[in-house]
Amino acid sequence: MTDRWTVLLWGDEDMWENASPEVQERAMGEHGAFSEACEQRGYRILGGDELGFSKNSVTVQRPEDGELTITEGPYVELAEHLGGYYVIETDDVQGLARLAGEHLLTDGGGIELRPTVVHDA
Repeated sequence: MTDRWTVLLWGDEDMWENASPEVQERAMGEHGAFSEACEQRGYRILGGDELGFSKNSVTVQRPEDGELTITEGPYVELAEHLGGYYVIETDDVQGLARLAGEHLLTDGGGIELRPTVVHDA
């Protein structure tokens, strides 16, 4: 059975927001190269997206004994934020980790590969 992994891409939002068009274009090119390399290795990309800035997020919370609260902005203040993700099927998570590191860490940041729980419908 092939495992499903969510590849979480962490980085500095301020750096990305202030990046030149050339830096942004280079980063997008790396994502294209990553997608092509996944296909060549038989890793199946099921989806993924770039996420908007955390400052534009909406947070919903409900303490065990409290009222529902909805606030604008991120849940916590962090130096690095989740900037995007891929969902990929593969039996070779170590190979996927190496490939992601080779293509997606050109400007710093970090990557977390987390197993995705698939519930049968």
